[in-house]
Amino acid sequence: MAQDTTGGSGAPAPAADPPVLIVDGANVVGSVPDGWWRDRRGAAERLRDRLAARAEGEEVVLVVEGAARGVESVPGVRVDAAPGSGDDRIVELAAAHADRDCVVVTADRALRERVRVYGARCVGPRAVRPAD
Repeated sequence: MAQDTTGGSGAPAPAADPPVLIVDGANVVGSVPDGWWRDRRGAAERLRDRLAARAEGEEVVLVVEGAARGVESVPGVRVDAAPGSGDDRIVELAAAHADRDCVVVTADRALRERVRVYGARCVGPRAVRPAD
């Protein structure tokens, strides 16, 4: 017997929101000493492109700050330029997505504690950027 996915109204049931992956750009870029400090914006763009190549079935938000502001979004990755602290912006995003499956990518222990209050799970930078 076929499962009713219409919610009984004849219209298709709304699809669940995909998981959201919020990436602490400064923390992830800084996790590998590859000269990122010479070109912070370029390093953020390379991370964005890596994220876009692996994005599948999830909403990906790359939070940038400081010299990395101005990095453009690409298909599969929305770049969010923090107006101030990147950590504060990540907490705001985690709070805004508290009703969804939310994963924050950072090694920052204090930030991890702040976003867990909103139900976010946390993983380290290697989850999206293996050591080169």
